[in-house]
Amino acid sequence: MLKISKELVMHRLEQAKNELADAKLLYNNKSYLSANNRAYYSIFHTIRAVLALEPIDFKKHKDVLAHFNKNYINTEIFPKAMGKRITQANRIREDSDYDDEYVAKPEATEAQIATAEELIKLVSEYIKSKM
Repeated sequence: MLKISKELVMHRLEQAKNELADAKLLYNNKSYLSANNRAYYSIFHTIRAVLALEPIDFKKHKDVLAHFNKNYINTEIFPKAMGKRITQANRIREDSDYDDEYVAKPEATEAQIATAEELIKLVSEYIKSKM
């Protein structure tokens, strides 16, 4: 059984903020594929910060996302619209990383970054209320 660790929660949230900063730098340099990847990882680490409060963790991304959707989106702890945006972010990240024919558009990358920013804000408030 995992032990709740304030340090782990805050480490994951800080990791998410760092990934977001990297995504913005890459976006500004027109490196949209890489920016999509970093924005998604910002989202992923933000979600893992929430899971560290339970504490629970998973080895696979799909399991992290499924648990978050089931326990935090479907219960409306976080807005349902955010769940859809996270799903889309994962799809864009996979396309950016694995689809040789995927062409990253600045608008999609902007949306990735906006999702990461909003989720960090929501999760920061949630964590503050729980710790």
